[in-house]
Amino acid sequence: MKAETIKKAIKKSYGAIAKDEIQGGCCGTEPGCCGTGGLSSAMIQQYGEIEGYHKEADLSLGCGLPTEIANISEGDTVIDLGSGAGNDAFIARSIVGEHGKVIGIDMTPEMVIKALRNNQRLGFQNVEFLLGEIENMPQVQNNTADVVISNCVMNLVPDKEKAFREVFRVLKTGGHFSICDIVFTGALSKGMLEAAELYAGCVAGASEKGAYLGIIKSVGFKNIRIKSERKIDIPDDFLLKYVDSRELKVLKETGSHLYSVTIYAEKLDDGSCCDPLDGECCGSEENKGTGNTTCCATETDGEKGCC
Repeated sequence: MKAETIKKAIKKSYGAIAKDEIQGGCCGTEPGCCGTGGLSSAMIQQYGEIEGYHKEADLSLGCGLPTEIANISEGDTVIDLGSGAGNDAFIARSIVGEHGKVIGIDMTPEMVIKALRNNQRLGFQNVEFLLGEIENMPQVQNNTADVVISNCVMNLVPDKEKAFREVFRVLKTGGHFSICDIVFTGALSKGMLEAAELYAGCVAGASEKGAYLGIIKSVGFKNIRIKSERKIDIPDDFLLKYVDSRELKVLKETGSHLYSVTIYAEKLDDGSCCDPLDGECCGSEENKGTGNTTCCATETDGEKGCC
């Protein structure tokens, strides 16, 4: 399925949720899956009495609690990717306090509008919500965030490598991310992976767990750890809408499973004198993205420079 088709389906479904046209949670537009024992109830975790929680900002779209292991400190700048109506952003704000800052980014206009209205009602001056895509965030400068959080959104992004490169770019050196997402082990059927309804339901965009961690490592993150992992049990009657009985049997026999995971990783200083994603500090565009970070003493001041 083409990236733009996927994004269009997601915007349509999540826009309808934001406008209260459907009650979907992770189910998106799928009728009947959000009842007891349905897909949404299998995905979401309850926020309960978490400080900073505002029920009106919780649309039950997540699959974890990213702020709980994010090591956010007072005064930090936090970016929430796929911020929805502002749920996790407002919780992060309760931690960073008056002197910190929280930036929420979401590609669905209706969600941004809902988050802005929630923030206006709450009166926070250090929380902002921006319209944009995770794969391309030109409105956010390099080295902006101390912490990046996200809750069941990265799996919806067609180009995950590009998205994680953007996360790497906007994080400060020494910063880290805490991302909750859906991954799978084994092999999911093509029907499940390509169903547009499931793209708006936190499943179809999921990556194989090892491949997902490999992408994170490939863009330069260190100390990658799965901080929590929870198996997602999806009812057979729901799966049979997307796979036939033979495929379902194969899924069960091969041990293919979905998991909600919370992943932590850090952007560390590797000792080089310039960022391999930034060609300017290395003196020429040809060095950009090549990892050519050889350092030498300049003739003028003896400081480290790029050769």
